[in-house]
Amino acid sequence: MTKTPRLALIDMGTNTFHLLIVEMPPTGSDAEATILLRTKVGVKLGEGGISSGEIAPEAYARALHTLTAFQEEIELHQVTDVHATATSAVRSARNGVELTEDIFEQTGIKVDIIPGDREAELICKGMRQAVALGHTPHLLVDIGGGSVEFIIANEDTIFWKQSFEIGAQRLLDLFFKHDPLTADDVRAEQAYLAEQLAPLTAAVHQFRPVGLVGASGTFDTLGDLQAAQRNEFRPEMPPPVTEITLQSFYQSYDLLLTTTHAQRLVMPGMTPMRADMIVVACVLVDFILTTYQLTDSNIRASTYALKEGLLAEILSA
Repeated sequence: MTKTPRLALIDMGTNTFHLLIVEMPPTGSDAEATILLRTKVGVKLGEGGISSGEIAPEAYARALHTLTAFQEEIELHQVTDVHATATSAVRSARNGVELTEDIFEQTGIKVDIIPGDREAELICKGMRQAVALGHTPHLLVDIGGGSVEFIIANEDTIFWKQSFEIGAQRLLDLFFKHDPLTADDVRAEQAYLAEQLAPLTAAVHQFRPVGLVGASGTFDTLGDLQAAQRNEFRPEMPPPVTEITLQSFYQSYDLLLTTTHAQRLVMPGMTPMRADMIVVACVLVDFILTTYQLTDSNIRASTYALKEGLLAEILSA
């Protein structure tokens, strides 16, 4: 009897490494893949080195340790095929290729360093699995630690996409000069974003997206903060899509701008690893909402991103 194929998908992000293990449906079947394991580890690969173009020794060691642990899960689940991708922190680091070589030597896992354009494409495919975009263009945003992907798309067409090396760890290194941030710090970041995102501004004027859809850690945390504001239970694995009201976002944003690291750490719903990055990331979210006039509807946050997009692509092949 032929063994049912099992697939492992690894997303080596700048902040978080994700592992998704699924059992593939029978060939020709309309059934969905069965999720066997979904886990993530806060590796903080960009900490201490991303702005100087190098993965710092401590982060390098954390990456190797995490991939070794992932490999143990892969063996335990009798996976037949592994797809591992690395994004901004690895592709922009002088020792990024060296890290992938060490990972292969120590675990047998071959890591594909993907360009930003490909990253944006996969993120869009993943977000479409969670969010019904309909026929009107939306602005899809994935705020990573190293890069931010912007995609203008509807349910079947990508009108425009680009990856910008302005992720939360990079913004933190550039603009987190005081704690709490000062008004001057916020203005400096906004001016930088206006300059860096000129191509996006032109694309928004051309395609006129009607709403904001976000993915990855910042939006996960905003969903957790909203649930805490409402005294709602938020499961460890949230639903594929969560609606974040503009009122909730600005309530969180105002609080984040006026609190210290120690105060943010104990905020209900806060993920400790994001207690500082969430501040500069929310300056970016506010910039997007106000500059591109996307305040007529609430933010939709997708739990699905790159790895789900890769799975969707494999299933449709």
